[in-house]
Amino acid sequence: MISISRLLCGAVGPGDNLRYGRGHEATDKQPPIIVWNCTRKCNLHCVHCYSSAGEQDPAEVLTTEQAKSFITNLAEFNVLVILFSGGEPLLRDDIFELAQFAREQGLRTALSTNGTLISEKMAEKIKGASFAEVGISLDGIGAKNDRFRGKNGAYEAALQGIRNCVDLGLRVSLRLTITQYNHTEIPDIFDLVEKEKVEQVCFYHLAYVGRAGNLSKDDLSHSQTRTVVDLICDRTLDLYQRGLKKEILTVDNHADGVYLYLKLKRQDPSRAEKVLALLRANGGNNAGIRIGAVDEVGNVHADQFWQHYSFGNVLQRKFGDIWLDTTDPLMQGLKGRKGLLKGRCAKCHYFELCNGNLRVRAEAVFGDVWAEDPACYLTDDEIGLAQ
Repeated sequence: MISISRLLCGAVGPGDNLRYGRGHEATDKQPPIIVWNCTRKCNLHCVHCYSSAGEQDPAEVLTTEQAKSFITNLAEFNVLVILFSGGEPLLRDDIFELAQFAREQGLRTALSTNGTLISEKMAEKIKGASFAEVGISLDGIGAKNDRFRGKNGAYEAALQGIRNCVDLGLRVSLRLTITQYNHTEIPDIFDLVEKEKVEQVCFYHLAYVGRAGNLSKDDLSHSQTRTVVDLICDRTLDLYQRGLKKEILTVDNHADGVYLYLKLKRQDPSRAEKVLALLRANGGNNAGIRIGAVDEVGNVHADQFWQHYSFGNVLQRKFGDIWLDTTDPLMQGLKGRKGLLKGRCAKCHYFELCNGNLRVRAEAVFGDVWAEDPACYLTDDEIGLAQ
């Protein structure tokens, strides 16, 4: 994640201690944030769903007791944060019992949901389970969102879910995945965030996995991406200049951080030096390092986008044992990828800020985990290749 509001405006967000709290030299020693895709069931059919969620779970889905054992293992491994995701996690009958159990083990809990099921009663249950944050996905306004989500009325239902959460004082994070078909909606999303008193918005770059595996053609061009990042930066600055302190993040393209640093280096050198220090502390893409994922049957993945590759299962081995085992070549490579990267990524002067970006995107396009990330929009001159 790149915190645009932190880099541009110096605003410290709730997750910044995890993103910037320790130096890059120690990242392989820090326990990861865990995305738990606790169910594959979903009431929607989103065209870009990375987990290809559907109408039912596999028979092997973790039981309540198995899930509690897994969560206990996370706490023993000193994991600090677990994000309950899916599918649609609110379709899991024991979601609130498990969330409360995780809190009792000392973990910070967050919920990632499409928001359509959050009635007033459901919002009260979410609050009662002490979720620190409720992430609600929207991919446009009105019919635009509904086409992405595969269901008419999804937008209005999610918007009501946002309102029900905000009314109870829950911290709401709005999430949008940027594509060719909705990037023009971003100004309206900023307006919505302001109007509905949403505290955070995350703009996700497209990952070509799951149902989005064939959507690389629907990603933005490099010039469009630069325009969108400029827009996000401009709107973030506008919010803070008006005293509206929203947390604005971009996700899944660490070129954003380098791009912002290079802009500030020209416009505000003193600010640029502070940004450089923060980006170094963040360390770039942290799949297999400071972020990991576990799916509904207990398979461990480098992050939520790696569901096609498992390092082991928490029913057979403790999560921490799996995570620290570098006999798997992918796990070893992700934890020390500098000498493995190819193409532009191998020669980039800003490896320490980006860490090779999103490896699953390289794999999807080139069939090679260590190829250059095709979504890097920085020019050869900007990353030092032209010298």
